[in-house]
Amino acid sequence: MRPFTRRRLYWLLQVICWGLYSLLGITIFKVMGQLTVNYALAQLFILALNIGASHGLRAIIRRGGWLRLPVLAVVPRLLVVNFLLSLATQVVISLLMMYVVRIFTPAQFSWMALVLYTLYGNFVFWLWSVLYFGLHYLDSYKQAEVDKWKLAAAVQEAEMRMLKAQINPHFMFNGLNNIRALVTENPARARDMITHLSDLLRYSIQLNSTEKVPLAREVEIVEHYLALEAMQLEERLRYHLAVAPDTLAVPIPPMTLQLLVENAIKHGIAPRPDGGQIELTARLDGTELRVTVRNTGQYQPRPGHQGVGVRNARERLQLLFGSAASLRIHEAPDAPETVVAELRLPAGRPQPALVSA
Repeated sequence: MRPFTRRRLYWLLQVICWGLYSLLGITIFKVMGQLTVNYALAQLFILALNIGASHGLRAIIRRGGWLRLPVLAVVPRLLVVNFLLSLATQVVISLLMMYVVRIFTPAQFSWMALVLYTLYGNFVFWLWSVLYFGLHYLDSYKQAEVDKWKLAAAVQEAEMRMLKAQINPHFMFNGLNNIRALVTENPARARDMITHLSDLLRYSIQLNSTEKVPLAREVEIVEHYLALEAMQLEERLRYHLAVAPDTLAVPIPPMTLQLLVENAIKHGIAPRPDGGQIELTARLDGTELRVTVRNTGQYQPRPGHQGVGVRNARERLQLLFGSAASLRIHEAPDAPETVVAELRLPAGRPQPALVSA
């Protein structure tokens, strides 16, 4: 809660609670048939007196740092201060009732009545103290929760940036390696590859500060990447993209599809003398987006080993979607020598496509 809002709430509660307390006194005297104008006016003074006394108690609590003390250390302090405040206010009220309102005369003054009213006032100040400490602890708890979630969000953002920083250099290294292989063999193709790579890097830089991008942008990046790889692999690389139009606006973590296609080429297509085929499909299944990348090859995972790119992609999905998203890689049960990467995540709320500079 903001300091200004907290102060307003404090004074509002002060006026309301002590106002009700004074109104109770007026009501009791009216029922008893003893209500007078002087007594009603005296209650206004008592209202101001109680507000001032409780505000003084608040000042003592804050300046003494009682809000940071354990309960067992606060209780003895409140026992003393609440009793003294109650005694002081009851002495002032008794003088007011004797010499201003004249409900009783000095001769009718009773020490026993003063003690009883002091104990009653002490009880009221204890109620005020419990309410004040309770509201403070509640506000502190809420603020701690807010701070915890802010910290978690900051940690999550840092993790996301770290994972992206690991993915992008990996992609750049592969692209530059491909260009290096063609510089001397085919300079014209090398220039074309540099153009494709520059487009890809520009997109990568633009998307680096974004948690999610529309699927349409991811598909565009994949098309650039496949065009770049096709220049090197030539007829060894055959690919087909089938993306349903209603999936294009669905948000997805940037560079995710490119990673899956890159893995398919690196581990499935490139090592084979005759190359192979990649098929990328995307469709909506209810409120879930399903993206599938099928490629020629064999899935031979090593126990306890997982590629950096795939591991990072899974961690990003976990950070953004929790258990609602998954990335699974396996051999296709319906086709020999075919590997399938299945990405599932909530369709969520579509977001507008980014405009490239």
